[in-house]
Amino acid sequence: MHHVILGNGPAGVIAAETIRTLDPHAYVTLVGDEAEPPYSRMAIPYLLVGNINEHGTYLRKGPNHWAMHRITMIHARADKVDAAAKKVSLSNGQSLSYDKLLIATGSIPAKAPIIGIDSPGVHSCWTMADARKIIAGAKPGARVLQMGAGFIGCIIMEALAARGTKLTIVEMGDRMVPRMMTEKAGGMIKSWVEAKGVKVYTNTKVEAIMAGTPMRVKLSNGDVVETDLVISATGVRPAVKFLDGSGVKTNLGVIVDAQMRSSDANIYAAGDCAEAIDFNTGKFAVNAIQPNAADQARVAASNMAGKSVSSEGSLALNVLDTLGLVSTSFGQWWGADAKDGGATAELADPQSYKYISLQFKNDVLIGATSLGMTDHVGVLRGLVQSKTHLGAWKERLMQNPLAIMDAYLEKSQAQASNANLSGARMR
Repeated sequence: MHHVILGNGPAGVIAAETIRTLDPHAYVTLVGDEAEPPYSRMAIPYLLVGNINEHGTYLRKGPNHWAMHRITMIHARADKVDAAAKKVSLSNGQSLSYDKLLIATGSIPAKAPIIGIDSPGVHSCWTMADARKIIAGAKPGARVLQMGAGFIGCIIMEALAARGTKLTIVEMGDRMVPRMMTEKAGGMIKSWVEAKGVKVYTNTKVEAIMAGTPMRVKLSNGDVVETDLVISATGVRPAVKFLDGSGVKTNLGVIVDAQMRSSDANIYAAGDCAEAIDFNTGKFAVNAIQPNAADQARVAASNMAGKSVSSEGSLALNVLDTLGLVSTSFGQWWGADAKDGGATAELADPQSYKYISLQFKNDVLIGATSLGMTDHVGVLRGLVQSKTHLGAWKERLMQNPLAIMDAYLEKSQAQASNANLSGARMR
């Protein structure tokens, strides 16, 4: 049995190792399109700050790790998949035959249609090669303009601030982290960042980048900002273009079922390139976060190795530290319509940068957002994931969202007591 895995990020690595554990006699080939050993993109900001070196970003540190696990590593890009022939064509001219194939190619940066976007001094922050260029240009005191203030953008911003650069952030949304935070929470993050000395434009687009020393960046509000370096963090998209013509069904990503199986019975997908059933809504969605990638990789690999394992669905789990202000959002944080039983409880203290939002569907907590309140993180996640019926606690929480800890403890104790009673009856 030959398992081929396209993509050597966290999802690909976890899948390869899981297959090796479950099927000691299989052939496992791991294909990655960068020259470096498998590494974590989420570690790149720590590299920018100088907390680690490049070796510190590697997912597996041992020099003989892949040989010891009998995993063949190929550095190439997947150009085409022939599902009928069960073959993958690579950019180095190789053609790999497979029995089972995993698509774990992740995401690639979305390229904004901006005049001058390809100018020297304009970089994404996605690959190790990008990081090296940014380190060379983001010297202390350098003027840096960053396009995008989403989750990834805020992590990059943290690293750039730590390097001592003079930062300007341009976000086309009406708040910072618009795909993770409610309007009020995103506005509070903006206030926090500005208080730390970062210039932030929201509801603003970059219209043109004019090359030169310094570069001049024209904004949609008419301002022109002079800068030494431009970072593009305007989002990512699943890397699935190479599947065109393969017969594998894609939308934003590869459409997969609960076993992470695609429309082809021998092809699976996991991670940022997989479009799976959402835990809350039951609709197909791409939840491009590392915990989901890891879970999906284990499910896909287990099924590829002949086991029967299902995913409960991908769940939005976001924890972000923005210049010292911790924010979180879980599940369907944007809420549900009132006609579907949706209700919102919200409490904000802008002066102290504290905020909590609870989203209910009937008496179940389906989503939550918090800011500056780290004590509640585990409780919020636990209640969302467990789909606990809160009963009378729902109305109490509508009046006082901060009682969420008490609700969690009481419900947990009740569930433990019921489990003990059930066990006693069985004995």
